[in-house]
Amino acid sequence: MSIEVKSVNIPNIAWETAADIHFPPNFDKSKKYPAVVSAHPIGSCKEQTSGNIYGKAMAEAGFVVVAFDASFQGASGGKPRFIENPEFRVSDFRFVVDYIQTLPYVDPERIGVLGICGGGGYAFNAAMTDYRFKCCVGITPVNFGRLSREAFGNFDPAGSLEKMANQRTLEAQGAKHFVIDYLPPSVTEAKKTTTDIDVIEATEYYKTARGQATHGATSGLFSFNSAALAWDAFNHAEVLMTRPFIAVVGDQPGGFGAYRDAQEIHGRAGSKDKRIVVLPGISHYMLYDKPEAVKPALDEVLPFLKKHLGEA
Repeated sequence: MSIEVKSVNIPNIAWETAADIHFPPNFDKSKKYPAVVSAHPIGSCKEQTSGNIYGKAMAEAGFVVVAFDASFQGASGGKPRFIENPEFRVSDFRFVVDYIQTLPYVDPERIGVLGICGGGGYAFNAAMTDYRFKCCVGITPVNFGRLSREAFGNFDPAGSLEKMANQRTLEAQGAKHFVIDYLPPSVTEAKKTTTDIDVIEATEYYKTARGQATHGATSGLFSFNSAALAWDAFNHAEVLMTRPFIAVVGDQPGGFGAYRDAQEIHGRAGSKDKRIVVLPGISHYMLYDKPEAVKPALDEVLPFLKKHLGEA
């Protein structure tokens, strides 16, 4: 099924957010449609799973879908590049909603949010802090703050902060930015260094033709990662997470911790309508694009969205 996609630039704090609007089949601009904001994983971009898989599927189901690039990443503005700051990442959602709720064909009272991996953690936090979102979907969601304190920080968050502080001082004095790659350069190298299913499958997705995209950098500016160490996607979820949500994970847990994080938000959230779906035999990165994982996920997600956002 052919889906019309329109690229737009959305005003942000002092730059623009690059986004693709995916339109439903037989789109009629005189109608009012429910809309979903779709957020990409850490180190990813809108042309990958948030747009070409979930964005496309939600549009085919009748939603106007806006897949966007995070600030400092992809085709969006902001300097320096490759910043992964949770506060900016969540703020991006609000600017996207500012924009789409003015569109004549979007019903501002029927806007939901979906995120994959780290984008799923951000989506939960956005739904907790911007009640213009009426419901939330987390596809194998990861709390980037928790991940930064643990696996990404070698379980030494204070030591990581010391290194980041020293590096940022050097860069402020003229040193070259230190950009880290979150993944090994190839699947062969990944298998040499780890047996972790998430690292190996992430490398297979991002570093091969399967998932490679121009802006899918899988990179981060090390000295600017300090904000993540003190951030928690689920902070105050017991009180603030009132929106209906569904979290979809596989039962094959890996080092990035999506299975654990999905269980945590499901257990902590104050939402009266909340579900966790655990798919047997499925791993984190299968939910990015593998039909045997994506289809059962969508079989749960699309009826959930139609229930809470309605149809055109």
